[in-house]
Amino acid sequence: MRSELTSLDGGKVKLSVEVDEATFDEAVAEAFRRIAREVRIPGFRPGKVPRRVLEARIGGDYARAEALQSAIPGYYADAVREHEVDVIAPPDIDLTSGEEDGPVAFDAVVQVRPEVDITGYSDITVEIPSPLASDSEIDERIDAMRAQHADLVDVDRPAIDGDNVSIDITSSIDGEPVPGLTADDYLYEVGIGAVVPELDAELRGAKAGAILAFEAPHPSDPDQVLDFRILVKQVKAKVLPALTDEWVAESTEFESVQELRDDVSRRMNAVRRFQAQLALRDKAAEALGELVDDDSIPEAMVDNAAADRLHQFAHQLQERGISLEDWSKMPGNDPEQLQEDVRGAARTGAKIDLALRAVARLEGFEVTSDDLEEELARAAEQYEQDVAELRGAIESGDGLMAVRSDLLKRKALDWLLDAVAVVDPDGAPIDRSLLEPEVGEPEHGEPDTASSAAEGEPVEGEPADDPDAGAGGEAGAGDDTAAESEQDTEDEDRTNEPDSAAPTGAAVGDEPEEEGTG
Repeated sequence: MRSELTSLDGGKVKLSVEVDEATFDEAVAEAFRRIAREVRIPGFRPGKVPRRVLEARIGGDYARAEALQSAIPGYYADAVREHEVDVIAPPDIDLTSGEEDGPVAFDAVVQVRPEVDITGYSDITVEIPSPLASDSEIDERIDAMRAQHADLVDVDRPAIDGDNVSIDITSSIDGEPVPGLTADDYLYEVGIGAVVPELDAELRGAKAGAILAFEAPHPSDPDQVLDFRILVKQVKAKVLPALTDEWVAESTEFESVQELRDDVSRRMNAVRRFQAQLALRDKAAEALGELVDDDSIPEAMVDNAAADRLHQFAHQLQERGISLEDWSKMPGNDPEQLQEDVRGAARTGAKIDLALRAVARLEGFEVTSDDLEEELARAAEQYEQDVAELRGAIESGDGLMAVRSDLLKRKALDWLLDAVAVVDPDGAPIDRSLLEPEVGEPEHGEPDTASSAAEGEPVEGEPADDPDAGAGGEAGAGDDTAAESEQDTEDEDRTNEPDSAAPTGAAVGDEPEEEGTG
């Protein structure tokens, strides 16, 4: 097979491919074998029909057409790999010879990823949240621990957020009570928004004996309006235990207030560091992408990225037993807004992709054979695969070009993260050492480029999608690591905090009234 590459206007190239007759005859023979397995001819078992019989029955033209249809995509892919063409859209293929006999030749015109030039990327300033918890935030966490052991005491004053009120709650539609939203002696914490937001608004400032009446949309069906009637029976304030060494020793695994405070600080700072690292990656990449002119982004890049994001979102829904169509019909979900969000995120991702490639080119970064072998070895070890098998899987797909490209963008991103100025929300510079994990903390994750390429998945060096952010979400690569770390921190928290707020629209009347939690 011979191929030739020609540059065209409009960000396209033409691949002219010629396949000799002997090579194409192999594709024709395979087409006959495939047809033999599919047809049913009396006297022959499936797959055992001789070629001469098939030629007599269906003719050679049919098999040749089948061979052209099945083989040309492979010839095209071989030419793309040979010339390392970075395609971003399906090709337009024109068969120029060989339709009836002889060698096969075709032209494939395809759009390629453009190169962009950017300036100012070394002068980017990124604002991220502080990697350290403040004293007041640590106090709030400890107060939340104390609140689990609080007593509820009757008070003769208007209710405020954080108070518990004992209420009789009735909701109805056209005079008919609504199941799940009607209960007597229901103990409710003001301000948590667990039923409808209007309930908290009415309870604020209400005293024992007050009767409240109001309307609110049904939490599960906003088109339905509920009539609420609330009798406030008691207002109870939380009285927290004194923060003393004795209370700490009784209620936690620590012996003193200082030990507890040090532990809470350590855990909160570990989470803050991960959050700050992720924010740095996201915001630095986004700021870099903003240096790319919107007119430089081919719509094909946006179209493909948007389709991938929508597919991923639909897959996530499917794992939860929900189809995209069913999701579109749920209250509060807007399919048109989803499409808009998806395309917006896709365009942002395309700009970041081109910008990282530009930085790599302008800064002279290269991917060495050692870089490639190290990446393949790392991925092979992680997934318990043989390196040679992994390389073979990659080369049989899109080749190593995608892995090299992603490693190059990773180098550009690493350079960018070191180059940007980092400030907190007050504009004060952040000490970079505060972003480094302490001993024993997991390090920030890196995208697995080699294994993704082997499985035919997209491999990009820019921040990856957050699965929990929906189809339009943008989040930093390694989010799962940070999210798991944060969850582990919360799970291991000595407070074992219960959920203080039920989901919006939660059923009422399922909890007995209690006088205290201590």
